[in-house]
Amino acid sequence: MRVSVVVFPGSNCDHDVIHLYQKVLGSTVSSIWHRDRDLKKPDIVIIPGGFSYGDYLRTGAMAKLSPVMSEVAKFAEQGGSVLGICNGFQILCECGLLPGVLLQNIGMQFLSRFVSLRVENNSTTFSRNYVVGEVLTCPIAHGEGNYFADREIIQQLEDEGRVVFRYCSPSGEVDSSNLNWNPNGSINSIAGICSAKGNVVGLMPHPERSSEKIVGFVGEQSGVKVFQ
Repeated sequence: MRVSVVVFPGSNCDHDVIHLYQKVLGSTVSSIWHRDRDLKKPDIVIIPGGFSYGDYLRTGAMAKLSPVMSEVAKFAEQGGSVLGICNGFQILCECGLLPGVLLQNIGMQFLSRFVSLRVENNSTTFSRNYVVGEVLTCPIAHGEGNYFADREIIQQLEDEGRVVFRYCSPSGEVDSSNLNWNPNGSINSIAGICSAKGNVVGLMPHPERSSEKIVGFVGEQSGVKVFQ
């Protein structure tokens, strides 16, 4: 499998993703600088986490203008599989490849902790190795992860089954008002969504940090299925 990882000034989770695909999954990985227009003919494009352009203006607002993103958009329009993690999710929303926006966390604080995620849709490239209802555990690390969209978009996402991951309790219960389970206050406890075609997925938590038992802590290897 050929994987291209897009790198912006301020990206800092690209190394995690590259290590995972190269050392754990044995894939061929290309690091794509934000000014490049050649994606290296990938099977999958990953937009990793970090603080692209220092999160100036809004998270992802400057990154969407980078030359590479026009190529990512073309790749997605042709049916290519694209995954945005954390800042990558924010960038995909800014580009219009995914609907909605990531607002400041409801507690107005940066959050770094483990969360539980329930799989809601296993028909995407990045969720098909899970069973619907399965719970995985992985970290979050963000200040603006509060997913929001207007009522019509939220209804459309729910009706079309485009919520891929939802914040939940360790046993899989969902309660959007419970900030222990839904720590950033995301509407409907939404942690990850997909495009209408299902080939573009974005999520705020970091499954790449729960993909090896030696470093996954409480999450162990529950996130690796996202990338297999």
